[in-house]
Formats: sequence, structure tokens, C-alpha cells
Amino acid sequence: MHPIPSVLKDRERSFAEARDALGRCGFVLGGNWEYDHGSFDCPLDEARKIWLRLPFRVTAGVLDGEAKDQGTRIRFDEPFVLKHLYREGPDPGAMTALGNALTDQFQKPADPDAPVEPHWIERAKDKLREAEAACSA
Repeated sequence: MHPIPSVLKDRERSFAEARDALGRCGFVLGGNWEYDHGSFDCPLDEARKIWLRLPFRVTAGVLDGEAKDQGTRIRFDEPFVLKHLYREGPDPGAMTALGNALTDQFQKPADPDAPVEPHWIERAKDKLREAEAACSA
């Protein structure tokens, strides 16, 4: 994970406006959202291993990723770029018992916080400038 300073940090916006503006730049609501926080994520590579993440906290209302607009307001935290390296092929530590197969279907990343190469940091900064401009409009 590599933090990237941004004018978005501590900026408060309507969730719906931010979602729409950032959606036009390729961001989606990250799958790890909860009622009080979340992130907008944008893949930077075709393999979807390098991501620019714009985390936020809910300051008013409740986050509902499916709702059009409920008056929810968010405040951005510091953006960062991250790299997830996933194992290719079978998980060597996977248990073969039927019960575990039904409850634990997904492999853990080989390295969920792998170092990010400088060219990806520069790409993330370019995408972040695009996001900043979209949220300022």
C-alpha cells in the first residue's frame, strides 16, 4: 500500500454525487463497504491486481450501495494505491474436507500488500488527478 496525498482528503460530498462523478472515471464502490465507511476503487491494470482506492467515512445518513440517493454524505480519507498478488492454481494449504470446501471457497492472497512499483504509483497519481477534477466539477 502506498498513500498518495490528495485535495480530496477531508473533503465532504454527497455519496450519490461522488459515486456518479467517479463512476465516469472508472471507479466503482468497493465490495468491502459497510453502513459507515467504504471506498471507491479503480483498477489500474488489466489483471486487476493494482488498484487506486479512495476510502471514505459516512458523515450523515447510512451507506446503501444500491440506493439512488438517500442524502448520505461522505468524507474522503487519504487515497492509496495497492497491489494484491494472488496465488495461481490450487491453494497448497487448502483442506479437502467437504465441510471446509463449502464454507471456505476462496484462496487468501499470496501477498495482500505487495510493494507497488514506481510506474504504478505514477499511473495512480494520474488517475487521482482525473478523480479530483471530476469531484470538483
